[in-house]
Amino acid sequence: MSKTVLITGASQGIGSAAAIVFADKGYNVVINYNNSETKAKMLQQSLAKTGCKCLAVGANVAYPGEVNNMVKQAEYAFGGIDVLVNNAGISSFNLIQDISDAEWNDMVSVNLTGVFNTTRAVIPQMIHKKEGAIINVSSIWGITGGAMETHYSAAKAGVIGFTKALAKEVGPSGIRVNCVAPGVIETNMNSNLTLEDMRRLTDDTPLGRLGSPFEVATTIYYLATEDASFITGQVISPNGGFVI
Repeated sequence: MSKTVLITGASQGIGSAAAIVFADKGYNVVINYNNSETKAKMLQQSLAKTGCKCLAVGANVAYPGEVNNMVKQAEYAFGGIDVLVNNAGISSFNLIQDISDAEWNDMVSVNLTGVFNTTRAVIPQMIHKKEGAIINVSSIWGITGGAMETHYSAAKAGVIGFTKALAKEVGPSGIRVNCVAPGVIETNMNSNLTLEDMRRLTDDTPLGRLGSPFEVATTIYYLATEDASFITGQVISPNGGFVI
């Protein structure tokens, strides 16, 4: 019987790459999206052509009611969720004195509270089965902090703390919880950076290039497999040596 993965923010970037990787490995895939319905449905159709059983479900992870409905749909379609990838996220750049209350609250609501909402909805059935894997997507800025990204850095650092605490809490139930903290990856989230910014970031990366979404996705997949059966509460950072 195929296992099922729920990936939040799966319509593009790292989430979309992860959906493709898991589908290629025989998983049923639940593709969560918020605003990018067209991209999510196109991905669903593409994966279905390969024989993957997949479901695209809209939900804003910042809202518990929408998350609970999404999880119910996933459980109805596939009987349960074996792997949860908390990938949904937003970003913005601003000096701290220019960050509005709304901007701060949106950042924390999606990037941190969203992880809590989705995990809380999925964890009971994992505890019941005494198995499961949760992979949370943070960022190198959650490790080091990023100038003009205090709100983003704070939320992503919170994801790391959440990961470590939850790993201790649910480890006795056979559930592993890990975190992936990517470096600078070529995704739409970085599309607002100038060519000079991208060049500087590339120069600051010892491997001399930026990462691809699939390089992060394969790390996420690894943490979901039995090959990583003794790994929990850890932060893995595919960043090309940007942070060592």
